[in-house]
Amino acid sequence: MLKIKIICVGKLKEKAYSELEKEFLKRLSPFAKVKVSELSEVSYSDDDSALKAKQKEADMIVNQLPDDGIIILLEEKGVERDSVEFAKFLDRIGGLGQEIVFVLGSGIGLHESLKQYANYTISLSKMTFPHNQARILLEEQIYRACTIITGKKYHK
Repeated sequence: MLKIKIICVGKLKEKAYSELEKEFLKRLSPFAKVKVSELSEVSYSDDDSALKAKQKEADMIVNQLPDDGIIILLEEKGVERDSVEFAKFLDRIGGLGQEIVFVLGSGIGLHESLKQYANYTISLSKMTFPHNQARILLEEQIYRACTIITGKKYHK
């Protein structure tokens, strides 16, 4: 069984997103033990304070990282994979027995300093998504990957 932690900066505010997350976490339960860790966003007012906010958020993220986990940052310039490639990737790194940690930044993104902790960077798409939607897409893609790995019907 996979051990997955999803670190998110920002909380799900809309009920629809919360319900979707609840559904995907339920669907994932036979395949993986998934823990979602929500961190508070840091407010900012201009570009200078946005950079400081990113750094504060990065500090909070670092405090949540396990010592021996496989750290995957979700970022715009990360590696793109289709669903089958992502399933193979997840199967390969899941076989190492370590906790897999996905990191989603806030709406202002992730601070550059987090790259030193990352084993991988991935992108969900070249398109830009609202933070909450990206979180649900990630959870759905993890579920899809698990069904591909185990041969269950879901992926088309």
